[in-house]
Amino acid sequence: MDGQRVQQYWSNEMKVMLETYKQFEILIPAKKGKGAAHRGEDGRYVETLIREYLKRYLPKELEVLTGFIMRPAVKTGLNNKVRKSEKDSNSTQLDILIYNSARYPVFQRFGDSVIVPPEGVIGIVSVKKKLNEIDVKHEVTALKNVSKLCRCYNDAEEAIRGPFLALVSMDSFEKKRESTETWIYNELKGIYTKEDYFDDLIGYIGSLNKWSIFKKRPRKEDKAEYLYFNHSEDEKHLGFQFLITGILSVYYDESRNDVSRPGFTAFPSRRVCNKKLGDIEVSMLR
Repeated sequence: MDGQRVQQYWSNEMKVMLETYKQFEILIPAKKGKGAAHRGEDGRYVETLIREYLKRYLPKELEVLTGFIMRPAVKTGLNNKVRKSEKDSNSTQLDILIYNSARYPVFQRFGDSVIVPPEGVIGIVSVKKKLNEIDVKHEVTALKNVSKLCRCYNDAEEAIRGPFLALVSMDSFEKKRESTETWIYNELKGIYTKEDYFDDLIGYIGSLNKWSIFKKRPRKEDKAEYLYFNHSEDEKHLGFQFLITGILSVYYDESRNDVSRPGFTAFPSRRVCNKKLGDIEVSMLR
């Protein structure tokens, strides 16, 4: 196989993205240390930059948004009542939501900030300017919880594949006595249990200009294998390609090919009509 042109293309695109961030640091420099002058704005700029780059390459029916997921305890599909014993629930605020708004509705929208039902969520990305030890535990745990919120079924009551989960940064904290990949993997082992589904486990963690940790999808779903990649100078494309690949793998998964109506409306269970008006005959159903 070749693919050299595609690799070179992604490598050039990522070099431009990383240089764009450096330009931000040049224009708004920090008085001490690296980065921009305002840490909060620095982080928001990274989030916006990654969001804009994702918008460039994903299918048009996938929107790259921010906001919340709200899981209503109502029937889905034609008459699927698997949520009847649940209660309405929602996620915390999410940095980046990849959402199929061409096929699924939105509860609320203000610009790129939305509240959406879980059925149309294709990917969820947490973004950090610099990835620290505390971030891994906090963000990965949050992503695991929101993954459980997104467990959905089609009309045949078959589970559909959950959203791709990722934690992305521009830089990362390094321990003196332990390699980056080792301490991150050890954190992951402490977060997940045998009760978690394969889809609940994070699919990608990476510092886009340095390294990537990618979850390999096994033939048997009783374990998850994580692979580490240290980026050489000509491999700046690896992290973003892992991110794009993971999102598209969910989008094109066979379990999501048949669209099932989401849980979106709800009526009082004992409400009856005030009056029956009568019937109108038709020749056929459809």
